[in-house]
Amino acid sequence: MTSTAGNKAIVADFFETFSKGDVPGVIDRMHDEGSWWVSGAIEGMSGTYPKATLAGLLDGARALYRERALRITPTVMTAEDDRVAVEATSFATMEDGRVYANSYHFLVTLRDGKVATVREYMDTIHARETFFGS
Repeated sequence: MTSTAGNKAIVADFFETFSKGDVPGVIDRMHDEGSWWVSGAIEGMSGTYPKATLAGLLDGARALYRERALRITPTVMTAEDDRVAVEATSFATMEDGRVYANSYHFLVTLRDGKVATVREYMDTIHARETFFGS
């Protein structure tokens, strides 16, 4: 069993890789049966994405950012057993110059030293308005 400090390190590395826009690196850090769930009811964004389809979603989103990455900065992490709770902020400049800066809570579960599930809670109004218009 991995320590809580080790679990936090895995999750910190995962978000650092994500923040570089390294989609293959993100996918490599996920368990084969991994998935990412996004809160809300935003068509084209909310829902569950299995590892097999996540790369396409992330690649599509990268094209919207000038920096080709959404920077996610964890501000607090709490770990227990195989779970790491993460409070975080994000930042990216969209291709049209608008700024996307959101606040999040992620609940990440780990299996075999990899990310098994990500549950993403955010300001869905800001996300919808930024990505799809008001």
